[in-house]
Amino acid sequence: MSSFKIEGGARLSGEIIPQGAKNEALQIIAAVLLSPEPITINKIPNIRDVNKLIELVGDLGATVEKLGSESYRFTAKDLNVDFLETEEFKTKAASLRGSIMILGPLLARYGYAKIPRPGGDKIGRRRLDTHFIGFEKLGAKFNYSKKDAFYKIDASNLIGCYMHLDEASVTGTANILMAAVLAKGTTTIYNAACEPYIQQLCKMLNDMGAKISGVGSNLLKIEGVESLGGTEHTMLPDMIEVGSFIGLAAMTQSSITIKGAGVENLGLIPDIFRRLGIKLEINGDDIHVPEQEHYEMETFIDGSILTIADSPWPGFTPDLLSIVLVTAIQAKGTVLVHQKMFESRLFFVDKLIDMGAQIILCDPHRATVIGMDRKQPLKGIKMSSPDIRAGVSLLIAALSAEGESIISNVEQIDRGYQNIDDRLKALGAKIERLEQ
Repeated sequence: MSSFKIEGGARLSGEIIPQGAKNEALQIIAAVLLSPEPITINKIPNIRDVNKLIELVGDLGATVEKLGSESYRFTAKDLNVDFLETEEFKTKAASLRGSIMILGPLLARYGYAKIPRPGGDKIGRRRLDTHFIGFEKLGAKFNYSKKDAFYKIDASNLIGCYMHLDEASVTGTANILMAAVLAKGTTTIYNAACEPYIQQLCKMLNDMGAKISGVGSNLLKIEGVESLGGTEHTMLPDMIEVGSFIGLAAMTQSSITIKGAGVENLGLIPDIFRRLGIKLEINGDDIHVPEQEHYEMETFIDGSILTIADSPWPGFTPDLLSIVLVTAIQAKGTVLVHQKMFESRLFFVDKLIDMGAQIILCDPHRATVIGMDRKQPLKGIKMSSPDIRAGVSLLIAALSAEGESIISNVEQIDRGYQNIDDRLKALGAKIERLEQ
């Protein structure tokens, strides 16, 4: 187990390049299983969750060639679906929530798939119903065995249909989409997620020969095809990293330029940070966050306290609410952070309170942050990272704090942020990785 030792209070400066999008990578890498032909993917982030999925794709029989630090070629010509029956598969798939994404491609090509209950962040219930209800509407038969905690799906004859998803699940939409591209007939998905990650998946699949229309909307139409070919695909910059670096710059009073931020795909992210009072200068595809001594949060037009909440795209992404919360600590003003999706995601605020933050946890979904306007610094403490986004939020708090902080369980952070300690050191951060 690794820890970070951080000496806070240093002002950072320089340029940083966001990694490829983690949440896109988990879908795109699974999609290579849909075709027997070579598929090259660029800007793959070197992070734990993605590397585990690449390993799982290789275990299934795909040829995996590393072409460069961020590029891979995958050839899934002859897959070994018998690997699904092994104890090794059960162990590996259960440790990775992204393993759920292999179901759609395997159902489409082989008519059968199974997966153990996947792992991932401990941020509350993350139901999988949308995935399986969608598969069932396409004609699959689903069974969950409580004895061995396996989800098993038989889909020997997938037929296109109309479906209205019960929630605009990103992974659910992606999985159903990948199953539908090789189904017979036409599939229409209403209330589909329309995040840039889904748009990227649709673009890649269409480049492979799929027939998907309505891309970018919540109404997707998929005309099934006989087979898919190869392609080359480059992933977007990770919008969650971009938001994290904006929050980091504000909290540490730093001047940071985020190069190649994918500005046109950031949606509300820049506007939300501006509502916290953070100045952003957008130059082409770069974002410069200038050094700010103070930043003041807006109120609503009637003078009431600002509320920032998550919602499906094109709303504000839930993955950045933890960053918004920690960034508000040293702002002037008050904000209510409303995390609607996961009931355990705000429980890390007790550590921020121990550091000196003025936060009221109203309930599992809502926290009120009373900004301190830098009248007193946070103080360094020992703490543990509970999940990816909370871990980075605590890291930002520690970098802004007075004194030394120790963050344990940083493997959680490594699941989503590529070489984060080395990249922050390049900006001037005083951070050291301790191996235990």
